[in-house]
Amino acid sequence: MQYRTLGRTGVQVSTLVLGAMNFGKLGHTTQDEATAIVDAALEAGINLIDTADMYSQGESEQLVGKAIAGRRDDIVLATKAGMPMGDERNQRGSSRRWLVTELDNSLRRLGVDHVDLYQIHRWDPTTSDEETLSALTDLQRAGKIRYFGSSTFPAYRIVQAEWAAREHHLGRYVTEQPSYSILQRGIEAHVLPVTEQYGLGVLAWSPLASGWLSGAIRAGREITTSRSALLPARFDLSVPANQARLDAVEQLATVADEAGLTLIQLALGFVTAHPAVTSAIIGPRTIDHLHAQLAAADTVLPADVLDAIDAIVAPGVDLAAAEKFDTPPALLDPARRRR
Repeated sequence: MQYRTLGRTGVQVSTLVLGAMNFGKLGHTTQDEATAIVDAALEAGINLIDTADMYSQGESEQLVGKAIAGRRDDIVLATKAGMPMGDERNQRGSSRRWLVTELDNSLRRLGVDHVDLYQIHRWDPTTSDEETLSALTDLQRAGKIRYFGSSTFPAYRIVQAEWAAREHHLGRYVTEQPSYSILQRGIEAHVLPVTEQYGLGVLAWSPLASGWLSGAIRAGREITTSRSALLPARFDLSVPANQARLDAVEQLATVADEAGLTLIQLALGFVTAHPAVTSAIIGPRTIDHLHAQLAAADTVLPADVLDAIDAIVAPGVDLAAAEKFDTPPALLDPARRRR
């Protein structure tokens, strides 16, 4: 396992992060299975576990909490807030009112008195940066969180948050958690240059592109992954973007074979090769998935392999642009761009 410094925090974290999104009803992962995955991940050298309040509506945090009981001090523990946690209109977002309440809920579910990294799951356009950063700074001073970060923020919002922190003398985000893979490289053009400029650590999620780069999706095979069952439109080959992804996967599989690597090793090695990326978040649903991904722990791609990848998916290009999660509201809502 390799380790890197998380932004400017001085904290050393593994280049592979155990993501717990599949823990609970979403991934049909039981407590025993989750504990076995955590045990194997820690034994392999992973020291950062990432979850969120909304993963299976709190069940993921509960499973993680029980799995790490008795060894909390050995783990860099991260969770997130901001996505809806109920039908009540204020049980979401990044207001002080909600963050103070929901952090206590997360701590209770996790069975800990603090988390190392508390992340705003998505940018909340209804809440000012000053409001959010002020609440996070107070929670940090209270000892309930050690650091705080953002997740899937557009580049300009990362800059705005940095400005707000300096303008109002508040704590600043120390990490960003964007979606990044060989098939979705758009952040190379805007987000990653900004995180490098401001010294943020980067924890990349979906490095296997929702399973497209897992080796389970190949030409001529029926697509039967758990993610395809959950989101069938994203794997419908009559959609041009999905066919483009499959074409790229076939070419990437050849590159991996010629390099003596699995497609998973190629995909994870690509993400961690970028100088702005600290770690890649893996989200195994089973222990077998974990072992297949741990095989990439020491993968370092040579220049010729990286060049071959660039020839298949050009730098800064998203093959499925419609699936971006950081599109500014002004582009999604016609009223915002036409009034």
